[in-house]
Amino acid sequence: MRIHYHGIAGERVAVNVPETETDLEVFKLWAERTASAGPIALDTETTGLDIYSNSFGLRTVQFGDRTTAWVIHWGRAGWFREAVLWVLRKLRPRLLIHNAAYDWLVLNQCAGIPLEDLAPLTRDTSIMATLVDPRQEHEGGLGRGLKPLSAKLIDPDAPDTQGDLTATFRSLGLTKATGWAGIPLDHPTYNLYAGLDVILTARLHPILAEIHDKLGIRRMLVDYEHEISRICATMQRTGLILDKPYCKELDARLAEEAERFAVVARQYGVENVNSTKQVAEALVWMGETQILANTTRTGATKVDKAVLLGLADLDLHTWERIGARDPNPLAEAVVRSKRAAKWRSAYVESFLETADASGRIHPMVQTLAARTGRMSITRPALQTLPSMDQMIRRALLADPGHVMVSCDFDAVEMRVLAALADVKRMKEAIAEGLDLHDYTASIVYGSEFTKHQRKLCKGVGFGKVYGGGPDTISRQTGADISDVKRAIATYDRVYPEIKRFSARHQRIARDNGMVTVSLTGRRLPLDRDRAYAVVNYQVQSAARDVLGQALIDMDAAGLLPYLRLPIHDEVLVSVPAREVGEISREIERCMTMTLGGVAITAKAETSNLRSWGSLYGADY
Repeated sequence: MRIHYHGIAGERVAVNVPETETDLEVFKLWAERTASAGPIALDTETTGLDIYSNSFGLRTVQFGDRTTAWVIHWGRAGWFREAVLWVLRKLRPRLLIHNAAYDWLVLNQCAGIPLEDLAPLTRDTSIMATLVDPRQEHEGGLGRGLKPLSAKLIDPDAPDTQGDLTATFRSLGLTKATGWAGIPLDHPTYNLYAGLDVILTARLHPILAEIHDKLGIRRMLVDYEHEISRICATMQRTGLILDKPYCKELDARLAEEAERFAVVARQYGVENVNSTKQVAEALVWMGETQILANTTRTGATKVDKAVLLGLADLDLHTWERIGARDPNPLAEAVVRSKRAAKWRSAYVESFLETADASGRIHPMVQTLAARTGRMSITRPALQTLPSMDQMIRRALLADPGHVMVSCDFDAVEMRVLAALADVKRMKEAIAEGLDLHDYTASIVYGSEFTKHQRKLCKGVGFGKVYGGGPDTISRQTGADISDVKRAIATYDRVYPEIKRFSARHQRIARDNGMVTVSLTGRRLPLDRDRAYAVVNYQVQSAARDVLGQALIDMDAAGLLPYLRLPIHDEVLVSVPAREVGEISREIERCMTMTLGGVAITAKAETSNLRSWGSLYGADY
């Protein structure tokens, strides 16, 4: 038995590394004794992050309590693996895991232990910490990483071993990317690092539990988040089938498109479309001097996507012509070249690189990504795809014999806003089945409102939901800033409850240390200079929890095997073709509920074709 000693918060702890069968028997006795007294912390060390890649492997499995850790070398197979499996399959202790979804999937993939067996046993300290403070460290929050959290709540020196391990990687000629797979399994620093993580997790849990009690964080909310984590991890495990031949063809097509528009940009003196300086100078030379009014924090002229799309007369979301000005050919060439290059690297190449041996990709669902609790999809970031894209979505397929179905909430943010702020006229319009943006435009501009006026009213409404000010709405709609400000003032007169809701919750937040509490009890810290974002936070958080409850209801209805992704306010589903009608109706039922007297409804759509892109016009 190798034993490494270390100090945590002035107390000596031990990291045990079994080497023999006898050592493993001692470990099992410890596990039995510890499990009878309380939960056991669990962690894994792996060769990287891509769980489903051919080169991925599980190296160690760690167990621990507040003073003792055991680092079991899964990579040595034999007795070592048997000991791990005995604890997790036969002993089945209560578990403490930091970022549990990852370890569930690792053990499911590499050890054959279904995540369905582990999830009910688990308390995730990452979820618990996020419910205390959802902000990242750079935002002034606790952060979510185990070491930063431990430094704040347990011992300021907790991150030291992370630096030691990075230095060890360098001394062995390894990088952060290659070190996890390349460092010798029995390296003392590696084993100490692995063992301390479970000791820190074991110590973190009671501290967070005490904070939950002090802050009144509801146990129901904690349980709810663990259920969402399990459901989304199951979707990640299932993954989506990748159309590889199409992907390879698309890769070549996007490369050609990026270069074709780069050639156009070079005609205007822009050698590198990613050079802000070159693009700005060329646009000013072309007479677009208005861009000089907007600068970045460093003083450079701002020529981001929103600016360039405005100059190109393209809608921020659909990339269709707005009709507000003559399109600038350089601005259009730059945005189109950059988009093609980005889509190629961020999506197509990522798909091909991360596809598993069976041809599936497994996008990672981060269930508590945003401060409001909103989810995100990473590796690749599918939620950043434009809403009307069919090109990238065409690469992702339903299972053989299945068709792709999408079920999307109907204007969920606006309905949630109407419910939370008790907006009388909005609620009446929803109850009558009216299109909210049509209804608002008719009140603001009269029954003969134009398409542009409707778009402006829609922009103002979403500005309330997403926290966008007049400048943002102007860029997104192409409307003059004075028109936007007048529309906002009229909107506030038509729906005065929204402004009152904002003022009330800003007052409550200031009395609560700049924290607003959501309908479900979620704590949402506000920045002092952005207290006006309280409406955005409240609406986004409630809308996310509407989606979360729908996922739980779908799981209860037996639909989880068909679910593939929760993305924005949409659920993507692979459905047997012969059952598409029945299952679509059941999905709609699960996504239909009432919030504050407002009907939250959803509509399932299918093209009866296999690709996700077929829901946006693709022909397969």
